[in-house]
Amino acid sequence: MLADAGDAFGHTVASGSLLLAVPVALIAGLVSFASPCVLPLVPAYVGYLGGMTGSAQSAFSEGDTLVRTAPARSRVLLGVALFVAGFTVVFVALAALAGSLGGVLVEYQDPITRVLGVVVIVLGLGFLGLIPFLQNEKRVHLAPRAGLWGAPLLGITFGLGWVPCIGPTLAAILTLSLDGGSAGRGALLAVAFCLGLGLPFLLVALFVDRSKGALGFLRRHRLAIMRFGGAMLVILGLALVTGVWGTWASWLQGVLVGGDPFVPVV
Repeated sequence: MLADAGDAFGHTVASGSLLLAVPVALIAGLVSFASPCVLPLVPAYVGYLGGMTGSAQSAFSEGDTLVRTAPARSRVLLGVALFVAGFTVVFVALAALAGSLGGVLVEYQDPITRVLGVVVIVLGLGFLGLIPFLQNEKRVHLAPRAGLWGAPLLGITFGLGWVPCIGPTLAAILTLSLDGGSAGRGALLAVAFCLGLGLPFLLVALFVDRSKGALGFLRRHRLAIMRFGGAMLVILGLALVTGVWGTWASWLQGVLVGGDPFVPVV
């Protein structure tokens, strides 16, 4: 039984579709980080998390003056890591649900995938600035205060409140999760997405003194990044609508496992 489970897991990991989808999910996370409703708030979030982690720091007296220690970088990094873990839980749950639904709807998976491909194209056109009403930023502002352990709660509220804002890229990941028909596949793609979204947060916290230049560069090139993300979504949507995505996946898996790359792999 364990051997069969191992073979099934190995087949899933080695599938061409998943190998194509994971890099897409990672790039989608990076594009989401550079979106107008996330990037400008990164310093505020890191600073706020620093304040939360610092709230547990000790105060000591120096003569008659009360001196508060600044939060150690390690604690700030831990707070940001917990924040990332919080929104990862939200997105993994959503993608796992999408993957499970894909398993239930496997009989209708092809037409559903093509319809969702159209949705992804529309969202990509919105990222390209061609659909004005999709340019509106919508987000929920919540700020739990509970010291260091409030960080994952803040991450969860970030994940729930920012879904409308990062919806285009997240929708693409949910579509790829649904296409696979597996909760585990959906969860894996969500982890890749959260890695792309969360790693920059961690880098800003780790190199907070040197990150201003990098954030400034991203701000200056934000429009180009959005356009790149929109083009990526349009290409992905077209591939899903036309069935080219499945052809790519079969070709890649055939190359990797040594089979005929032009024979569809089931």
